Amino acid sequence: MKVALITGITGQDGAYLSEYLIKKGYEVHGIKRRSSLFNTDRIDHLYQDPHVQDRSLILHYGDLTDSMNLTRIIEEVQPDEIYNLAAMSHVKVSFDTPEYTANADGLGVLRILEAVRLLRLVEKTRIYQASTSELYGLVQEVPQRETTPFYPRSPYAAAKLYAYWITVNYREAYGMHASNGILFNHESPLRGETFVTRKVTRAVARIALGMYTKMFMGNLSSRRDWGHAKDYVRAMYAILQQEKPSDYVIATGVMTTIRDFIRKAFGEIGIKVDFKGKCTEEVAIVTAMDKIRFGETVGEEYIQGMEKRIGEEVVGVDPQYFRPTEVEMLIGDASKAREQLGWEPKYGIDALIKDMMESDLLLMKKDAYIKKGGYRALNYFE
Repeated sequence: MKVALITGITGQDGAYLSEYLIKKGYEVHGIKRRSSLFNTDRIDHLYQDPHVQDRSLILHYGDLTDSMNLTRIIEEVQPDEIYNLAAMSHVKVSFDTPEYTANADGLGVLRILEAVRLLRLVEKTRIYQASTSELYGLVQEVPQRETTPFYPRSPYAAAKLYAYWITVNYREAYGMHASNGILFNHESPLRGETFVTRKVTRAVARIALGMYTKMFMGNLSSRRDWGHAKDYVRAMYAILQQEKPSDYVIATGVMTTIRDFIRKAFGEIGIKVDFKGKCTEEVAIVTAMDKIRFGETVGEEYIQGMEKRIGEEVVGVDPQYFRPTEVEMLIGDASKAREQLGWEPKYGIDALIKDMMESDLLLMKKDAYIKKGGYRALNYFE
């Protein structure tokens, strides 16, 4: 049985990767930060009581900012593979917490690499470092590939730049099997609620159910290469199965604006919206409704309420959501991953949005039910 250690196991990628590795027969160890609140929702279906023999999932308290703690865990676990997925990963928030971001996202990687070296696990342990398309920032080439120069535009991206190069350095200096996966934006129903795609699908679901009147966004013209996290964890695994370590771009090669992502999310439930205005004055207005589609996806009982919204604004722009330095567009060329890893994404942008919308509609219906103390759908519009 192979042993894997995953940092950031309670996050979106950590949850999907844990499930993927357990199905492959791995014993999975995960590092989670100590909190007074339970934050293991994404992996609760994998959880096993500590008294169970031969568990496939074992959790440890730890933090990338604590080198002694990381070293102790790695020594105890003796992992065959380490997947470093932990990070302060919200780009906008990194401008507010730049020092912590540098400590966790940059030096945290160094702590893992150095622990493996000092514990003499170089020959045994393979390391995957979660790099990011944000490294390209002010893009120097379209599409972006492994040889494209980096130009980070946030404290998050700058910290990840250090993490990328220290991984390469330890690989070359000490012969480590350490690789970077330069993953472009990957989303899912497990995405954090403050990330733009999940913010959109949650808000669209709430608007459809009469729980929200309008959502506020930042730069609607930003363009991103969005894929599904389920596809991307397959790439992580494949990277560490290669005989030689290397760095790989993982992307779909399809670019979508935030504006079009919103259109598609509304369209998934049978609502047509048109955008009008420019910059901070831009808004989206409901212009049409497919009653059959809406009834199938949201529910017949909500049609009457949504009909009242035709002609009304459902999206606006709030300048507070703009970054101090914007990344206008990212689109990846995953040719190397296709050729060397045999990796291809199974989800397109429409399938991704469908998956997220179905999940958030169900979640918001449950939320509405609890808040109202019962199921009285049409009252949400009163």
